[in-house]
Amino acid sequence: MKISFKYISYFFLFILGISMTLTSCTDDLNVTPKDDDEFLSETFFQDPASYKQVLAKLYAGLYVGGNDGDGDATIPGRNPDISGLGGDFSSYLRLLFVTQEFSTDEAIIAWADGTLPTINAQTWAPANEFLEGTFSRAFYHISVANEFLRQTTDEKLTERGVDASLKAEIATFRAEARFLRAFSYYNLMDLFGNVPITTENDPVGFFYPVQKSRAEVFAFVESELKDLDNSLAASKTNEYGRVDKTAAKFLLAQIYLNSKVYTGVDRNNEAATMCSEVINSGYTFANVPYRYLFSADNNRNGAQSEFIFPIVGDGNAIRATGGGMSFIMHASIGGSMNAASRGMDGGWQGIRTRREFVDLFPDETATADNRGTFYTDGQSKNINNVGTFTDGYAVTKYININSDGSAAQRNDIPDIDFPMFRLTDAYLMYAEATLRGATTGNINTALGYINQIRTRANAQAVTLPQLTLDFILDERGRELFWECKRRTDLIRFGKFTGASKIWQWKGGSINGNATESYRDLMPIPARNIQANPTLEQNTGY
Repeated sequence: MKISFKYISYFFLFILGISMTLTSCTDDLNVTPKDDDEFLSETFFQDPASYKQVLAKLYAGLYVGGNDGDGDATIPGRNPDISGLGGDFSSYLRLLFVTQEFSTDEAIIAWADGTLPTINAQTWAPANEFLEGTFSRAFYHISVANEFLRQTTDEKLTERGVDASLKAEIATFRAEARFLRAFSYYNLMDLFGNVPITTENDPVGFFYPVQKSRAEVFAFVESELKDLDNSLAASKTNEYGRVDKTAAKFLLAQIYLNSKVYTGVDRNNEAATMCSEVINSGYTFANVPYRYLFSADNNRNGAQSEFIFPIVGDGNAIRATGGGMSFIMHASIGGSMNAASRGMDGGWQGIRTRREFVDLFPDETATADNRGTFYTDGQSKNINNVGTFTDGYAVTKYININSDGSAAQRNDIPDIDFPMFRLTDAYLMYAEATLRGATTGNINTALGYINQIRTRANAQAVTLPQLTLDFILDERGRELFWECKRRTDLIRFGKFTGASKIWQWKGGSINGNATESYRDLMPIPARNIQANPTLEQNTGY
């Protein structure tokens, strides 16, 4: 029987045990064992199975933060990936959720851990450990990809006697590693702006890589993604959970849509073109109830037809109670909510949404729009006290129960796959690029895509006069909330900082207030500047 890649990703993660020492948070990381019992790269890659195992490490690292899932530094061999940061704390998906959601109207968290409250309020500073974690996690991922690429050159493979069939397979692995590296550079560019670029051609070990401008990082990511069209698997031909050519086109569409923010130049024509290619790639709009897209069996209930890049979850294969979807599920349960009804073993009383986001929906009962899934029993819409879970409506978008009502594999770690890229987002990006003037888009086609989305949600169809940019921003919120899109969207629309859009506790006050425009970029974390003093801090910090 063929083993699913999700099991390779997580079980080999623990066997693999790559411990990469963070000598500098911005230099390329040296694949050096922390003790004599661990492997050296050259020795490890003598095993033909090792190549897929390292690729699995790259995919699994999007969810988990260490070799045992959460990365327990107290247990030998189960260290977190990043020295000084717990594996649960430094989970890639968890940190993207923190930065993309808590800083916006879509989410707020009750916890007062360290500097976390400053993310809620847009009052963060360079010494913020959550931003440090995000910066370091992305560069760690880049470093794993770089080492894999160093170890899989034609010369290296020939020296090891790798046969032709495995070489061909490794060529696809290399393309996927480059995509995942580009994905990390995209996140760094989006969050922090000017960052260093390291590749497999740079030396291993301690050195100070040169900080590049945001436009230069954009150009690198664009070049990589365009080139990958020659080497990634054809659309829909790869194993579920692994990327293909369409994922690269989707990410291209994202950077083109945000090009004005990143480079000062509009690229809406290219955005619409890439969206069209994604839409016609073979992925199909999931004609299933909206809730199916976020349930425990969303990898097989029909929702998967529109998942271009899922971060795969599996209750039995993952040992991460604090990372990825496990964090999102546990932290969003509290108050009078019944954890068992969410398919979970308990709640951490953390994440809710803010009243202004609730107001984007026609009602609070998911009647006129099935996507507005709020838990209101015992919850107040108004957030008088950020630290009180019952202040603010809870969100029930994700559920660790199968779409037919049957139980997931277990209730402590969810089965839910996180939809990082899905086709519906391409519909919305196409419509937005067209409204922004893309001559490669068609407004009537765009309207059809929007109403297809709204029909699935049992929401009222809209007409051409209603199809405005403001509507698109709101519709993106309604469709894509809690999918790590909101901060980037608000910045693109000029509504993240400043006074044009206010929500509760923005700026730190109960009714919200304007924040400084320089906060459209996060600060380069202080610890990372200490590690690489050649880095220049972003303006305002």
